[in-house]
Amino acid sequence: MIKGSCHCGAVRFVYPSRPAWLTSCNCSVCRRYSTWWAYAKVGEIELNAADNATIAYVQGEKTMAMHTCKTCGCTTHWISLDGDASSRMAVNFRMCEPDEVSTMKIRHFDGADTWEFLD
Repeated sequence: MIKGSCHCGAVRFVYPSRPAWLTSCNCSVCRRYSTWWAYAKVGEIELNAADNATIAYVQGEKTMAMHTCKTCGCTTHWISLDGDASSRMAVNFRMCEPDEVSTMKIRHFDGADTWEFLD
């Protein structure tokens, strides 16, 4: 189990295990947020935040909502908007302690063009 939180602590998460890798995406949003995503099905990640603790940003094809803490501005997670029971979400492992992520594999994903991993 790996814990993370925004800078002020208003948004916290618990990831259930050690992910096989983290994803660094170069799409127009992720490259600006400088995120390392770890994915799971909705419900597998414990998310602790008040209902109004984040601002949700929905862009482009409106397939996901990126959540940012209203207080400190950290981008903490995204949630799929497809409504399917097996929907995925991701949490930003840049919100975790450095020693927790220092040995994790980072895979680079070309979300700007090919939608393929670059490794």
